[in-house]
Amino acid sequence: MAPAVILVAPQLAMNIGTTARAMMNCQLSDLRIVTPKPRWPNELSRRASSGAEIILDQARICASTSEAIADLNRVYATTGRVRRMTKRIVTPRQAAQEAREAFAAGEKVGFLFGPERTGLENDDLALCDALIEVPLNPAFASLNLAQAVLLVGYEWFQAGDASPQSRLASGDSKAASKDELENFFLHLERELDHCGFLRVADKRPTMVRNIRNIFQRAGMTEQEVRTLHGVVAELVRGPRQPS
Repeated sequence: MAPAVILVAPQLAMNIGTTARAMMNCQLSDLRIVTPKPRWPNELSRRASSGAEIILDQARICASTSEAIADLNRVYATTGRVRRMTKRIVTPRQAAQEAREAFAAGEKVGFLFGPERTGLENDDLALCDALIEVPLNPAFASLNLAQAVLLVGYEWFQAGDASPQSRLASGDSKAASKDELENFFLHLERELDHCGFLRVADKRPTMVRNIRNIFQRAGMTEQEVRTLHGVVAELVRGPRQPS
């Protein structure tokens, strides 16, 4: 289960389609459209969705904002303008976190987006529990409809995503094991001892640690360790005689 995305009086068919695409990126599927200006269903919207037609096919067309949010327990409205009303204002990240908590408690949540040119009317905002404001460049904070949906949807998706914050893209080669790294270090240090690089005995432990730390930070793969073994071996062998 995921939040509903409610578009109030969207003006351009292409924007409805790109909104569906943004929703599918973020595993959102419940699209509700209040009095769309383009004729519906719309072929331009389908083309603009770039493969997210299923969201358009299942979209609910509603006669009013009240109808679109009737079954929801909590609604967040997006706005780019300061309004003369007392409403709690949250960032997309905070709204997403609260939405996750609401779902865990069995509540239904919706995100409300207004027309491209004018945004939501105050009467629509009055129906909502909180306003979402996106912290952007104060001199130019304008977003198109699909951008706004993607930004809010991304925060929703991230709030429930367990992907690691960082990972090594290593193709077919696995990360090197500590044993493989240790064997390389011993190979390298043996040759550095042989050539005299580590000749100062009292400095040797510190130099060895520093060299090891250089390679440890690299997060090397098995293939990279094998390559470095080959590099060290070739340096020891010296220049080859021309054939």
